[in-house]
Amino acid sequence: MYRVIGGKLHENAHRLQGLRRLFCNGAGPKPVAANSFDNDRKRENQSANNVQEYDVAIVGGGMVGMALACSLARSPLTKNLRVAIIDDNPALTSEGLINKDEAPDPRVSTITPASISFLKDIGAWKFVEQQRHAYFDSMQVWDYTGLGYTRYNARDVRKEVLGCVVENKVLVRSLSLCIQDNGISRTLHPSRLASIDLQSSVSSTNLESDLAQLKLTDGSNLVAKLVVGADGGRSRVRELGGFRSTSHKYPQNAIICTVKHPMPNHCAWQRFLPDGPIALLPVGDNYSNIVWTMSPKEAVDRKSMTEDDFVKVVNHALDYGYGPHPRSNSSIDKLLSSFTADVVSSNESFGIPPKVINLASDRMVFPLSLVHTDAYARKRVVLIGDAAHTVHPLAGQGVNLGFGDASALSKVLSQGTAVGIDIGQLSLLQKYESERKPANFMMATILDSIQKGYSFDLGPLNVLRAAAFHGAQYISPLKKNIILYASGEQKFPFISWN
Repeated sequence: MYRVIGGKLHENAHRLQGLRRLFCNGAGPKPVAANSFDNDRKRENQSANNVQEYDVAIVGGGMVGMALACSLARSPLTKNLRVAIIDDNPALTSEGLINKDEAPDPRVSTITPASISFLKDIGAWKFVEQQRHAYFDSMQVWDYTGLGYTRYNARDVRKEVLGCVVENKVLVRSLSLCIQDNGISRTLHPSRLASIDLQSSVSSTNLESDLAQLKLTDGSNLVAKLVVGADGGRSRVRELGGFRSTSHKYPQNAIICTVKHPMPNHCAWQRFLPDGPIALLPVGDNYSNIVWTMSPKEAVDRKSMTEDDFVKVVNHALDYGYGPHPRSNSSIDKLLSSFTADVVSSNESFGIPPKVINLASDRMVFPLSLVHTDAYARKRVVLIGDAAHTVHPLAGQGVNLGFGDASALSKVLSQGTAVGIDIGQLSLLQKYESERKPANFMMATILDSIQKGYSFDLGPLNVLRAAAFHGAQYISPLKKNIILYASGEQKFPFISWN
């Protein structure tokens, strides 16, 4: 085996020497070196035919793509890789912290403890904590029938928090500041991907090259050992790379907005209504974020309501609207109370969410869909985040699955680099796929099942849902497993009943 690896190393070194000879003359179009996105390698990378050479080209400078860039730079084995980030988002060139005095943006993410640990490891979380964010240590879930509810508390699993709600723009800025803070040499191309050629060749040196060739919309040309598609649910990399996917559109849209309370909110609330769940998530100070799933027609109607009318329907949906509050001392509760053991939240009564007093942002509407690609990897190309999988937002898992992808891919590339394997080799990238695809598929399936389970208002289904709420409230092993799985602490549900 070592002889084979040594042969590959010799072969790859011979190819790279030829490529460097090719890419040593002239000067092509200059990518923007924004802040710490240094362009100190541009002379080495540019050639007479305007081609720039990289080890990794990350298409998409959002939260997941930026997290991967930071993670690669943090590892001793991959910190010297030449990385290009391709994205025309002006926010990537912004400097400094985001002003806390501004009203929170309605686009937020609920970050799990596992994702927080990952962001700490790559050096980004300290910047999040300098900007607006909201930890929460408790959560309440119930439905409109009033037949049951479940409360979760971080102390149930001996943790301090269940998660943290952060604005997406804060996460992107924090990752950008992480790059600046570490002096990471990264080239930002403020453009978009136009095409990928995975069968490119370099004929002028009489050497065959299977490096991926990328053409950008600004006319730039790049070659890379590995192209990472981190460009979201409408991924251009997924399309151009020929990845097939399974998908369907939910008959639902989601309204998101920021609202204000008379007092701070420290709990995450979610109520299942006939047409979809409504969530109230703390975002800091007296603000919360609303994520309300409903039919497309209802979304249009509620987006066009006056502010006062919308506040009324929000409070109605979070309180007595559609049905009564669940009772805390029913006969079923008393029967199941013997299973509570050391779980703190099983003894907590049903809580009332804080009242909304006014809107603090515009209302935004977006459609919901489920997408999962049949494969995450091909030779020279790999997908992460929403480019590989899009899930229903009812549990706030989307970006956390993406951070899990970034972490796993970074580790696989480090392992490959350690033994001299070509980082674009399919067998290496399939290790990442084999780790992440089953876990992501499991989460997507669970969320899809929950969505379907609450799409019908039938007596037998209502009884089953009530039983599920009571079981999650009082059966300690079940509750702990739900918390650990949702927190990202374990990859699959119900693998431990300790």
